[in-house]
Amino acid sequence: MKKRRRIYEGKAKILYEGPEPGTLIQFFKDDATAFNKKKHEIVDGKGVLNNRISEHIFKQMTRIGIPNHFIKRINMREQLIKEVEIIPIEVIVRNIAAGTLSERLGIPEGEVLPRSIIEFCYKKDELGDPLVAEEHITAFGWASPQEIDDIMALAIRVNDFLSGLFAGIGIQLVDFKIEMGRLWENDVMRIVVADEISPDSCRLWDLDTQEKMDKDRFRKGLGGLVEAYQEVANRLGIMQKNEPQRGTGPVLVSSNDDTKE
Repeated sequence: MKKRRRIYEGKAKILYEGPEPGTLIQFFKDDATAFNKKKHEIVDGKGVLNNRISEHIFKQMTRIGIPNHFIKRINMREQLIKEVEIIPIEVIVRNIAAGTLSERLGIPEGEVLPRSIIEFCYKKDELGDPLVAEEHITAFGWASPQEIDDIMALAIRVNDFLSGLFAGIGIQLVDFKIEMGRLWENDVMRIVVADEISPDSCRLWDLDTQEKMDKDRFRKGLGGLVEAYQEVANRLGIMQKNEPQRGTGPVLVSSNDDTKE
């Protein structure tokens, strides 16, 4: 098995150097984390499901012209992606009150918001990914005013697409979190969607029963995490119930530059 150098390890994924300059291999782990990794378990098969679901979503986004880093899925746990300069901001789009929004503002969970709301968090685990304003982002140079405009416009496009995609299979998109990066092509830079889009990063409720089909099953100790993710994959038509949910990844070559999210 070919050895690859690890570039970065986060809570749910590992990035390895890619086969060509400007590419990376994104490996999906089975780790389930919550509350800034204070709650952590290994859930067998979760990485495979997230890989397949995220692949499906990114391919559909490419088809309709939403710029992103995805190139192709390599195997059950790996994707080939374009190397981008990640902007250190988590972009959260909310359609229905849930999670920290309900806690901060006292809005009952499940209440439909007057309009979709975009929030920004500074991507810094040791600080708990704090909520920040546009002024923080521009003042500290994390992104320019024009880049913020591009990020917000792209987030709205993703929200429109995902809302329709999930509504078509009986799932309500409550909210989601995405990351974006700068992709350089020759001397031209553009903002693209990066990371992943999966039940790990979206709140998904069954339209009829309001049953949670996302990582809240782990956060709230509801159980049935893999079963819920499998149901999302089944409804999207990308995996069958008897399809194996295992796969191996590359052999790690230790590097002094390794960092953890």
